[in-house]
Amino acid sequence: MSAIDRKFFFDQVSLRLFDGRLPAKTRRSLDQILDYCEKNHSKDDDRWLAYALGTAHHETDRSFGPIREYGRGRGKKYYPYYGRGLVQLTWERNYKKMSPVAGVDLVKYPDRALDLTNAIPIMFVGMKQGIFTGKKFADFFKKANRTGSTLADHQWLHKAQLIASYAKKYYGAISYTT
Repeated sequence: MSAIDRKFFFDQVSLRLFDGRLPAKTRRSLDQILDYCEKNHSKDDDRWLAYALGTAHHETDRSFGPIREYGRGRGKKYYPYYGRGLVQLTWERNYKKMSPVAGVDLVKYPDRALDLTNAIPIMFVGMKQGIFTGKKFADFFKKANRTGSTLADHQWLHKAQLIASYAKKYYGAISYTT
């Protein structure tokens, strides 16, 4: 992945995922995600970025602003470490694992996972290393398979088909710009 043509990217994303109306705040968040990715993951497979964007698109209800889990985990085994951020970080063990990534003690200050500057690396490191599910990007995206068909091949994920459909649209917006 080299520098992404932001005009092409945002034109495509706005048209294909936001009915032609991409909110300014969402665009700013996406810009921050792309900046982070270009700086820290420029040699990675573009499909990894596309799937991370598809996941965040779903988990933040298209806002790309880190959010809290609905109900804030009340009654759940993982409470008070309920879902926060771009990918809904849950469980104390994951907050602990992501603390060095965020550069803050997330076990002591879990709401810091709601800061976009923390939520972005949490999303990428967690997905790249398979911290959230035990499956990492490389388990799904093989270099030999450039079609993106593996985006939907993991049924064990919540809403996998829907997230894959978003990811494929993001992939189309970045794959022609790198």
